[in-house]
Amino acid sequence: MDRRSSKSDGGSERDGIPLARDVALAIRAKIKEVTGLNASAGVSYNKFLAKHASDHRKPNGQYVITPEMGPAFVEALPVGKFHGIGPATSAKMNSLGLYTGLDMRNQTLEFMQVNFGKAGAYYYWISRGVDDREVRANRIRKSVGAENTFSNDLTEFEAMVAELQPLIDKVWRHCEEKGTRGRTVTLKMKFNDFEIITRSRSVPIPVSSRSDLEHLSNALLQHEMPVPKPVRLLGVSLSSLQGDEQEEPQLGLPI
Repeated sequence: MDRRSSKSDGGSERDGIPLARDVALAIRAKIKEVTGLNASAGVSYNKFLAKHASDHRKPNGQYVITPEMGPAFVEALPVGKFHGIGPATSAKMNSLGLYTGLDMRNQTLEFMQVNFGKAGAYYYWISRGVDDREVRANRIRKSVGAENTFSNDLTEFEAMVAELQPLIDKVWRHCEEKGTRGRTVTLKMKFNDFEIITRSRSVPIPVSSRSDLEHLSNALLQHEMPVPKPVRLLGVSLSSLQGDEQEEPQLGLPI
């Protein structure tokens, strides 16, 4: 389900306002009723922590990170798990002795800005569990994707190709329904130690058929074989979208 943050900490209902925790439970129950699919949910006081709360109970559960829990939860995270910190920035942080949220939190604002420019202030505050980014319920969709967490880890190419098929079906069904096409195919892979990698390929013209999407997805997977570790999750997404119906909430429902 979409990982929306909430200003609620999951406590008692006040003034007739429903609890974020109860809203999440109701949404997950409705998804199960209508589609038969499981969904995970995260509840917290900002976007960054709500996302991590959602990941904490995949593929079928939910988790609440309260304001009191936030700082301790963040300090143990590797820097690569923070929003906006990619491999290059993570490597630079490691070279400066920054490996966890606690390491970042121990630095001054001046230090972070000198070494990371404008992003330094964001890193300074996010390491303290502070994220003031707004949740936009109606934004232009930049990608459409589907992913699945497996009950048993996978290592064989053929087994993973088989698991990609319903994900490709889901992505292409959305494209057909909405009249959208995209030029960039991305494969997401999570290993059994929770390391996540993504691999992408962009083509000059939008992907025009399900078979093309399947071919590109399989090629990305083939390039990673043999996998270094057992695979727990696979995902496929299509981005650089073009079409008439791109403005809508992104649900990101797990298949």
